[in-house]
Amino acid sequence: MTHNTPLSPRPLRHLSDAHRRVLTAAQLRAHGVSAAELAEQCRLDGPWQELLPHVILLHPGPPTGEERLHGALLYAARTTEPGVPVQPTAGGPHRPVYAEAVLTGLAALTLHGFSTTPPLPALDRVDVLVPRQRRLRSTGYARVLRTPALPAAQAVAGLPVAPVPRALADAVAELRDAVAVRRLLTEAVRGGHCEPAAVVRELTQAKLLSRPHVVDAVDALIAEGRSIAEDRLYRMVREYGLPAPVWNVDLRLPGGPHLGGVDAYWPDQAVAVELDTRAPRHDDRQDDDALWSEYARKREHLERLGITVVYLTPRKLRTSMEQQAAVVRTALMASGDRDPAAYVVVLPR
Repeated sequence: MTHNTPLSPRPLRHLSDAHRRVLTAAQLRAHGVSAAELAEQCRLDGPWQELLPHVILLHPGPPTGEERLHGALLYAARTTEPGVPVQPTAGGPHRPVYAEAVLTGLAALTLHGFSTTPPLPALDRVDVLVPRQRRLRSTGYARVLRTPALPAAQAVAGLPVAPVPRALADAVAELRDAVAVRRLLTEAVRGGHCEPAAVVRELTQAKLLSRPHVVDAVDALIAEGRSIAEDRLYRMVREYGLPAPVWNVDLRLPGGPHLGGVDAYWPDQAVAVELDTRAPRHDDRQDDDALWSEYARKREHLERLGITVVYLTPRKLRTSMEQQAAVVRTALMASGDRDPAAYVVVLPR
């Protein structure tokens, strides 16, 4: 018998290529393979091998990277009834359901398209998230990570994969190399996978910000995120034909107090743009709330002086630049309908 041989009573032809090569012992029984046949096929020099406990690779030789991922998910997935994993319907294409199992860590980042993570065949370990109450141990190359709540999985190459911020946090938790951590976080932002604030939230929840090398990488991440957001703001003004502002300036009352810095300012229209690049650094979010309160006080003060303040987030600049340009254009056009703003001194920041 070879791994391409249809098995009774449910043939394997309806399975995709990768899924045809990796099945659980229970799935094989459902396809008509007896325990004796399974033992015979998995003998030392046999055509099959046990990839993980009760997970069978239906060919000799090393597994591919994709097969290892499917094997780890099959090992960790919750069964629908004692001993029987979720099965595909025989009449339709195979779309496996890996109940309560989500890929995370370096494997997930590789699937998301990261270039700084190892290719799938080179991964020593595949991390899989499962609910905290599951009784399941890490074994072989499959590392089981328990979590109070599974993240909403994203389908990547037909596999359930943790979102980038969560996968980053799980990967960083195991890394002691400061250069590797910084490289991962930088690619996450520079590659457009996610915003710095989302990464910092996950690192905070994972209690990783007590590690000096992670804190250093986060500081670099926030600086990287602001630089990218500023570049997008410059591009928005240029590509959507907005009048040129003065960039990165401080506003002051003549002979009076400092009013605050803004990222762009149109003096003739008294319109300011500020990038909201806050990144919370504590579970109680006190620092984040304090920073937002500072933003709000500055905005109220400037608007009392007749200056319109538009806040833009890095995410909105990335995903809806045209809409953000329309918001700024509307504010500029509306300036003619307002009372003249107070005179302020504009200084380079």
